[in-house]
Amino acid sequence: MKVLKLSILILLFGTAAAHAQFTKAELKINGLNCGLCAKTTQSSLKKMSFVEDVKTDPMRNAYLITFKNGAHVNFDEISKVIHDANFFVSSLKATFDFASVKVNNKQFTFSGDTFQLMNADKSPNGRVDLMIVDKGFVPKVVTKKYLGKADIGDTAGNGRLYHVVI
Repeated sequence: MKVLKLSILILLFGTAAAHAQFTKAELKINGLNCGLCAKTTQSSLKKMSFVEDVKTDPMRNAYLITFKNGAHVNFDEISKVIHDANFFVSSLKATFDFASVKVNNKQFTFSGDTFQLMNADKSPNGRVDLMIVDKGFVPKVVTKKYLGKADIGDTAGNGRLYHVVI
């Protein structure tokens, strides 16, 4: 009986920890002019170690990326792949499940990276779409709008500091 209770307890804690993660993202790209470019970009995104699947929406120049469960998502790598193909990211909105994640001073840390919430008045709950507003993820005018409010002294410790809006 003790083994059963212990197993259930471990399962419950493991499930709670697994919920806190980036689950998917919508990536919009400027500069795609043909189906071959879109297909090549889709293939490049699928090759990333943390990507489970990529679906294309050619009418909106958008990709719906599903991330592998529990994987560390490297948003800079996504941006680099797009820029290396001579295209531009017009937006990247990632869905994060805030289960068991604590937000302090409008920041939260996940997988070694820190995320600064630029427009949140209260701590988010559940699944929330976050748009990265750093250079390389949105047009310059959007970066300037939000990072003009940022404290330049912000540090992320060991990982990357991302500025995000809800």
